[in-house]
Amino acid sequence: MQELTHYINGEHVTGSSGRFSDVFNPATGEVQARCPLASSEEMDKAVAAAAAAQPAWGATNPQRRARVLMKFVDLLNRDMQKLAEALSREHGKTVPDAKGDVQRGLEVVEYCIGAPQMLKGEFTDSAGPGIDMYSMRQPLGVTAGITPFNFPAMIPMWMFAPAIACGNAFILKPSERDPSVPLMLAELMEEAGLPKGILQVVNGDKEAVDAILDHPVIQSIGFVGSTPIAEYIYGRGCSNGKRVQCFGGAKNHMIVMPDADMDQAADALVGAGYGAAGERCMAISVAVPVGDETADRLIEKLVPRIEKLKVGPYTAGDDVDYGPVVTAAAKENILRLVESGVEQGAKLVVDGRDFSLQGYEDGFFVGAHLFDHVTPEMDIYKKEIFGPVLSTVRAGSYEEALKLAMDHEYGNGTAIFTRDGDTARDFANRINIGMVGINVPIPVPLAYHTFGGWKKSAFGDLNQHGPDAFKFYTRTKTITSRWPSGLKEGGEFHFKAMD
Repeated sequence: MQELTHYINGEHVTGSSGRFSDVFNPATGEVQARCPLASSEEMDKAVAAAAAAQPAWGATNPQRRARVLMKFVDLLNRDMQKLAEALSREHGKTVPDAKGDVQRGLEVVEYCIGAPQMLKGEFTDSAGPGIDMYSMRQPLGVTAGITPFNFPAMIPMWMFAPAIACGNAFILKPSERDPSVPLMLAELMEEAGLPKGILQVVNGDKEAVDAILDHPVIQSIGFVGSTPIAEYIYGRGCSNGKRVQCFGGAKNHMIVMPDADMDQAADALVGAGYGAAGERCMAISVAVPVGDETADRLIEKLVPRIEKLKVGPYTAGDDVDYGPVVTAAAKENILRLVESGVEQGAKLVVDGRDFSLQGYEDGFFVGAHLFDHVTPEMDIYKKEIFGPVLSTVRAGSYEEALKLAMDHEYGNGTAIFTRDGDTARDFANRINIGMVGINVPIPVPLAYHTFGGWKKSAFGDLNQHGPDAFKFYTRTKTITSRWPSGLKEGGEFHFKAMD
């Protein structure tokens, strides 16, 4: 069995805490590796190495830092297949999905190659008599990120690429469920020319997280995960004087208006609801058709599409629509919530509870589920299921549909499908949710815009990637400068009055 390591100061380091976490193959249920869980002492070593390396990196010309990222992009493209297969083995998502995971991270790296432009300050000539004023953006120092299992390539790159481009050192604490790809990314960054100590990977659980939150040298923390943990990290990190951005859970609604193209809407719901087994914070988990006739038409379109979904291991190639969920505990939680939906009166239109895959009976596979007549009081509506389960909540009017999305505690993403521009514009303006799609089911912004939700889906005032990332990973310093002017007379320098 493989024993994984930490990556500290440019070296693979064996864990010394004596504690480990099992890493499963979700398709077979077998343990394929052990991940070390760092102690606070091990985290201290990583922080010390980062603190020693960062000043020289921070003083490096931004263009030279960008060249490292340029080389890193080349290496990501070179190793795309290798990275995707390693990701699929530990996460369970299909190889095409895994390539998409790497690609969306790569796009943020490409954006960060523009660091010299993004880090330019401002200048005001003659702000007063003989006075100039200018600002500069400077790195924070040592920064850290705590990332989730569902995007083990993309989200780490969303964090460490801008942090490093800005001149910081970065300590990554990835999910212990699928830690291999983050370790591979650190190796590739060093191959691209990054100095030792600037990007380090420290695997761990709550002890490692708390060590990050409490360490006086670490200046900022990024987090993506569940809302309860996001609240914990945000509160404890801020109380320790750190800059913190945390992104939590989601319950994304897609409103389907009577005038929508039902085939387009149904295709969008199937892709957005069941892709990656629903283990995406931007997955659509609630369909809100407006009017019973719209709901009936939508359900009629959805059922055959859902029943045709192919579930299987990543080794099956492109013939699989989605793979297993990440752990046995995740599978149990999904099925428990499905049972609660049945018990609380929702209609289970497509029942995947008895799904079993021949030859992979011990894998963590979950069949596709579709509920109709779900109400806001039900657990399957209130809670983030994070699995292949789509709930349909029928709304009597557009205003009722809008209110459903606006009243939910989460505000990550939402979408509306309609042919009416006025309705779409009203929805975009009024909805209290951070990312909005109009006839687009998963409205994830491109790298040069920012990603972030509202309400209990996000904590902190700056989003991920885009211009916000360069603000988050730097401090602004403003300088007011006055140089006395004078005339040389007889070899002496005579100062003129400044005021």
